[in-house]
Amino acid sequence: MTMRDTTEDLIAQLSANAEPVKRLRHPLVRAALWLCAATLGAALVVYALADMPTFMARARDPRQMIELAATLATGLLAVLAAFELSLPDRSRAWAWLPAPALAIWLATTGVGCANAWFAGVRADMDESAECFLILIAASLPLGMALSWMLLRAKPLAPAPVAAMGGLGVAAIAAFLLQFFHPFDVTVLDFAVHAVAVGLVVAISAVSSRKLAAV
Repeated sequence: MTMRDTTEDLIAQLSANAEPVKRLRHPLVRAALWLCAATLGAALVVYALADMPTFMARARDPRQMIELAATLATGLLAVLAAFELSLPDRSRAWAWLPAPALAIWLATTGVGCANAWFAGVRADMDESAECFLILIAASLPLGMALSWMLLRAKPLAPAPVAAMGGLGVAAIAAFLLQFFHPFDVTVLDFAVHAVAVGLVVAISAVSSRKLAAV
C-alpha cells in the first residue's frame, strides 16, 4: 500500500464520521448580541442603584463627557476587535481598533487627575478600594460570558483574543463605575483603576488557555 492510498483511506474514514459544523454568525452580530445582553444587565443595575442627579451634574463638564464617551468607545471597540480576532482569517491589525479611544480615555482621565490635585482633592483609600472591588465585580460576569462566546470560535491564539476581550469588559465596567463615582478621579483612583483593568486583562488571557483546552 502506497502513502497515497494510506492518506486517501484516512481521509475517507474521517469524512465518513464527520458531523456537520454549524457556522458562527458574523463577528459584528455576535458582538452585538453580547453587548445587548450586557446593556440590559447594566441598565437594571444603574436604574436600581445609581445616583443619577449627581451623575448628570458631573456629566455637564465637557471633559467628563469626552472621558465617558472614550471609555465606552474603548469597551465597544475592544469587544468587536476580540470577536474579529477570534477568527483565523482576520488580520491582526484589528488589535489596534480600540487604540485611539483608549488614548483619549487615558488622556482625559489624566487631565481629571491633575484638576483634582490642583483643586486640593486628595485620595481616600477606602473609596479607591471600593472602586477596585466594583470594577472587578462588574467585570467577572461580563468576562465569563464574553470568554464563552469568543472561545466558541476556537481561536488559534486564545490568549490575545481573551486579553482584548478583557480590555473591552474592563472599559465597560469603568464606564458603569462613573454612575456611582460622585467625584473626579484622583491619582490614587487612576492607579487603582489601571491595576483593576490590567488584572482583568491578565485573568482573561490566562484563563482562556485553560478553557480552550477543555
